[in-house]
Amino acid sequence: MKIHDLKVWPVHFAALWSRAKTFEVRKNDRDYEVGDILHLREYSERDGYTGREVMRLVTHILPGGDHGIKSGYVVLSLGLVG
Repeated sequence: MKIHDLKVWPVHFAALWSRAKTFEVRKNDRDYEVGDILHLREYSERDGYTGREVMRLVTHILPGGDHGIKSGYVVLSLGLVG
């Protein structure tokens, strides 16, 4: 299990914060695995990190190359940590 520290734009972070968004589409440059933790931190180009953050557990990975997902990218299904 790894913890990945990731920036998230405010418009997407709001949906993560409210738990309406249960997935992340990311370039697979970190070798994500089921069981990893995403430390998602709200980031604004104008203000930098806002201080808001959430932790999510990777519960499923849909790899790119199929299903209309660009090769080299993944869709990470997210659950609550703990």
